[in-house]
This record gives sequence, C-alpha cells and structure tokens, in this order.
Amino acid sequence: METELEWYSLRKTQENVKTEILSQKAVSESKGTLALVGIAAAVALLHLLTNHRYAIHRDEFQFLSDARHLEWGFVAYPPFTPFVERISMGLFGLWLPGLRLFSVLAQAIVIVISGLMARSLGGSRLAQAAAALSVALSPLPMFEGTEFQYTTFDYLWWVLIAYFVVRLLKEDDPRWWLAVGAAAGLGLLTKYTIFFDLAGILGGMLLTRARRYFLDPWFWAGTALALLVFLPNLVWQSHHGFISYHFLQYIHRRDVSIGRAEHYLRDQFLICANLFAVPLWMAGLLAFLRSARYRLLAWMYILPVGLLWVARGRGYYSGAAYPVLIAMGAVVAERWSASLPAFWRRTVRTVFFTGLAACGIYICLLVIPLASSGPLRNFVLAHNEDLREEIGWDQLVGTVAQVRDSLSSQQQSSLGVLTANYGEQGALEILGPSYHLQRPMGITNSAWLRGYPVPPPSTLIVVGFSREWVDKNLTGCRLAAQVPYPEGIQNEEGRYHRDIFVCGPPRKPWPEFWKDHQSFG
Repeated sequence: METELEWYSLRKTQENVKTEILSQKAVSESKGTLALVGIAAAVALLHLLTNHRYAIHRDEFQFLSDARHLEWGFVAYPPFTPFVERISMGLFGLWLPGLRLFSVLAQAIVIVISGLMARSLGGSRLAQAAAALSVALSPLPMFEGTEFQYTTFDYLWWVLIAYFVVRLLKEDDPRWWLAVGAAAGLGLLTKYTIFFDLAGILGGMLLTRARRYFLDPWFWAGTALALLVFLPNLVWQSHHGFISYHFLQYIHRRDVSIGRAEHYLRDQFLICANLFAVPLWMAGLLAFLRSARYRLLAWMYILPVGLLWVARGRGYYSGAAYPVLIAMGAVVAERWSASLPAFWRRTVRTVFFTGLAACGIYICLLVIPLASSGPLRNFVLAHNEDLREEIGWDQLVGTVAQVRDSLSSQQQSSLGVLTANYGEQGALEILGPSYHLQRPMGITNSAWLRGYPVPPPSTLIVVGFSREWVDKNLTGCRLAAQVPYPEGIQNEEGRYHRDIFVCGPPRKPWPEFWKDHQSFG
C-alpha cells in the first residue's frame, strides 16, 4: 500500500510539473504573439497615418479601373488584386488609406508570420522579435504597405506557403499540404511569378528526403486544391489566347532592354532585406542546408532565386523568399549569442538591434511619405520614383475637362477620349466623373479588350501620344493643351506625355485601327 501511494504521489508530481511547464510555455507563447502583433500594429499604424499624403499611383489606377470591370482574368495580372480593390472601393470610395488598407493588413500579417516561423523553428521571444523587426524594417516589405499592388499580396502568399511548409516538416503532418495548396492557388490568382516558388517546392522535394510526400495522398489533395482555385483564371486565359503570356514576354523584353534586370544580385542585398538582416538570412540559409529535416526550405530559396537570375528577372521578384531565411537566422543567432559571455552577448545584440533600427529609419525616410511639404518631402521625391508617379493626375484630368469645355456643342455630342497608357486611362475613368467626363478608351492591357463605343466618336481628345503618332494615325489633329505638373515634378507623364490633342477619327476604319493598336505596358 505504501509503495502504491509513493508511486501515485510521484505520478501526480510529474503530471503537475508537466502541467506547469505547459502552462508556462502557453504564457510565453501568448506574450510572444502579443509582441509580434504589437510590432505589426505599429507598422500598420505608420502606414495608415501616411498613406494619404499624395495621391493614387499610376499602377493603382489600372487596378481600380479593372476593379470596375471584374472578370476572372486581366491582361497584366490575375483577378485577385482588382477583386480586393472592388471591395475597398465599395467600403471607402476613393479615400486613400481605405483603398490601401488591405495592403497594410497583408504586410502586418507577413510580419506576424515571420515571427511565428521563428517560433516554429525553435526560437524564443527574442528570436521571434528579431525576425519580425528584420522583415518589417526591410525595404520591399515596407514599400508593399504604401500602395495596393499585386506584389503586396504575392509577397503574402509566398510567406504563408513557407510557414505552412515549416509546420509540415516540423510536425511531419502531410495534412499541411492542403494549406500549402490553398495559398498556392490564391498565389496563382494574384501574380504568375508564384510559379517560381512552386518550382522551388517541387525541385526541393526531389532533392531532399521530402520526396516521400510525392506518394502521399495529402500532397495530391493540396495540388488538386491549388489547381481548382486557379482553374477559373486558366479558363479565362484559354478563352483569350493566353494573352497574359504574350504580355509577360513583352514586359520582360522591355525590362531587359532598359536595364531593369542588371542589378538583380545587388538587389538581393539592398532591396529584399534590411542590410543588418543580411547575416541573418545567410545564416538561415546555411542552417537549412545543414538540416536534414528542413533542407527543402533551402531549395525553396535557391531554386527560385537562381531561376529568376538566369531568366533575368527584376531584383524584387524574389523578395518574398527571405522572411523564412531571416526567421531561421534569428534562431541561429539567438543560440549563438546565448553562448557568449554576458558582456559580449549584450554588445552583439545591442549592435544588431541598433543597426537594424538605424537602417530601418533610413529606409523609412526613402519609402514612406512622411511629409506632405518641406525638405523631407523634397528628399523623398528626389529619391523615390514611385511617389513621383502619384503626383499630377488631378491636373491631367482637369486639363482634359478644360479641353472638352472648349469644344463646340457639335463636337461634344460625338466625343471620345483616347489614352496611350493605363495610368492616363485609369485616372480619367476614376477621377473623370467628378468633371462629368465620359469613360475613356485605352489601347493598353485590358482596356484594349473593352474596345470603343458604338457608334464610335467622330471627335477625339487624345492623351499621351506623340505628335508623330497622332499625325500618322488620326485626322485633323491640333495641339490643344499641355498638362501642367506641380512644382516641376518630373515623372513619366511630365517627361513624356504632356501633350493633349484634339483630332478627328482614325485614318483607317475603327475596327481595323483598333486591331492594329493593341498595346502592352
């Protein structure tokens, strides 16, 4: 009896100790999650307080225009981003912080997931915070919260896929393939560069012991789910002659010809991650390569980055491959620094976080529109081309309205507005109703698919074309106005597309003219 009581008492003690350990772990994880949410919330708040400084970006106008004509596909991208912006427009109208809210939320989620990856890989709250801050203070993630772009949501899907693969490999639970498949399907509905990430997964499986999952039904269930989510866009592409493939070919040739792919390797260090986070992602890559369990994640970086380099992609295309490396690097750095004497441990950690913050502040000054006037605004506009592309659109639309008002009533009765690029077309469609302008015609991307009015107009206000082009393709053209750009800001419109002409109909019949002038941009 005494022996049984001792055994029972020992068992209860062990259970109590186990319960206490689990309770302490739960409390620690809860505090860690709160810290991650706090970091993400601080970054989100910064974006929300500054995202109204200027105006809508040229690329954003295209998304907003396409959001008004929802389909299962568009020439320049899949349908996810226009769909999200249709929701934003319905909720917030043209209020900029509202239009950009989902981008801000996407990047906040990326920051939290980066910390959770560090936790799943064995890192304590210090490693989790280091991973989250390193991602939050990196140039590309910081930029992605300033505009709504398909790259913003593409970044989110890459990071979520990496997180699900971490959980899959850690727990050896193949049911995580369903989560991977869902994120991959949404990625395919967002930006086609997700194919490089998926190539990294498949190639990495072949090169590691994860190849055993090829025989697992959960892997094929996840694959089927991804294809099912992607199927509507695939059908749309087949009905439109896979037009996005031709668009991407054109854009790639253009980018290579003007040198946008020349600094790919440099951009991996200067754009994709904070400079003080470079040792983390390099350490994370080495740690993944040395780990039999997690080696697949190394190939999920090496293969996409290598393929994009060989294909001469732009430097930021691979940016979303870095958070998982940073997360692993934070875990490695935490363990390494813990082995140092107390003085050196504190010194190393202080230098890292101070350098990370200092570099992050400089990036913030370059990327985020902190000021609407003064020297700081001038500094940002001198160094940030994207912010310059948010300026001048109201003046363009207002000038077109003035030209319209200068025409005779007969000319106005059969009037059309023809635009050369998606920025002009989108700005006139989104901002034009305030001036009672009709919906413009555009020859670029999906606007070209929407065609021209029937009956076609006999008088045209022509925006964005050169004198040579209008004289060659249209009749009776005269220069009617030039768009004034505020404070001498030189962006694409101010540099190349200031002229506004009034012309008669095309020299060729409208169907032939329209067929001959499809444009990608």
